[in-house]
Amino acid sequence: MKEKTCIYFVSDLHLGMHPVEESRRRELLFVRWLEKIRKDAWELWLLGDVFDYWFEHKKVVPRGFTRVLGKLAELSDEGVKIHFFTGNHDIWVFDYLPGEIGMEVHRKPLIREWNGRLFLLGHGDGLWGKDGGYRLLQGIFKNPVAQWCYARLHPNGSAAFAQWWSKRSRMKKGLFIPFLGKDQEHQVQFARKELERNPRIDFFIFGHRHIPYDIRIGEKSRVICLGDWIENYTYAVFDGKTLQLKKFFEDRGEILRM
Repeated sequence: MKEKTCIYFVSDLHLGMHPVEESRRRELLFVRWLEKIRKDAWELWLLGDVFDYWFEHKKVVPRGFTRVLGKLAELSDEGVKIHFFTGNHDIWVFDYLPGEIGMEVHRKPLIREWNGRLFLLGHGDGLWGKDGGYRLLQGIFKNPVAQWCYARLHPNGSAAFAQWWSKRSRMKKGLFIPFLGKDQEHQVQFARKELERNPRIDFFIFGHRHIPYDIRIGEKSRVICLGDWIENYTYAVFDGKTLQLKKFFEDRGEILRM
């Protein structure tokens, strides 16, 4: 059997996003992709917003997502190490998914090293210090007291409100902000500053922006935004030597380099 050596990175599936039929189609496509990578996946990193909304009550979790959760459980049972970054849409992942699937949950950017290459990983939101309004809102969402109060609401009502809020925000702002340019993207600006503190970092990998890009900074470093699984169906893979940003094509079932 071929040794599993590849590390995969993917983000922003927004499963459960309206309309439900389209979300189900994308979920099935993602399950096909998970089945395809199982032959060589050593680790799988989900970098946030896998779900468009997720909140765990003590005895209740959101309905749906059976197929993707089942496939993730299969991969975990086979020894694939699965990591989950909370995004701005699925902040409220607590102990259910780690307990059921065995994944490790991360809530802040972190640095990992593989084969002598240094990676900084994170969902990619809240990196720009001037975005005070966003940071304030995230602080409320992450506050334990606010979470306790929200958990007191009936799941039917709280889920409906959260989905309404998300849909309203999306209709007002759009699915994503167009590409700002390689020198104006906040994730790139963050990476440049971080590189001054730690010049050893080879790769910065983020989600959140819904736009796939691979931008070189400095002499050897790159900033990779993973795109999404709403319009782009993109991901990154590190085979131990090279890191590539790729796209999964539904019509041919092939994985091609972008």
